[in-house]
Amino acid sequence: MSWWLVLWLSVGAYVFKVLGLVVLGGRQLPAVVNRCLALIPAALLAALIMKDTLTTGQELVLDARLVGVCVAAGATFRRLPLTAVLILGVGSTALVRAAVGLI
Repeated sequence: MSWWLVLWLSVGAYVFKVLGLVVLGGRQLPAVVNRCLALIPAALLAALIMKDTLTTGQELVLDARLVGVCVAAGATFRRLPLTAVLILGVGSTALVRAAVGLI
């Protein structure tokens, strides 16, 4: 990736932000739009986690990382504390990697 691309994307993001402030001014967005905007960070984080879990470079890879993410998602669904979610996710990934290494 070129530094010029990073620079142009940064300038573009800033221009969009300023344009939004100028266009919207002091007006409030509709409640539906505010609710949707509140969900964007969680959706973006989930997409980045899945991209990093299922790919290596340009290849689709199904390995122990997927097991760890699934176990952590299940622990989160069961509303376990964050430390338990992390320990279960990391532990299951380590166990799968150790089991595959033995075969």
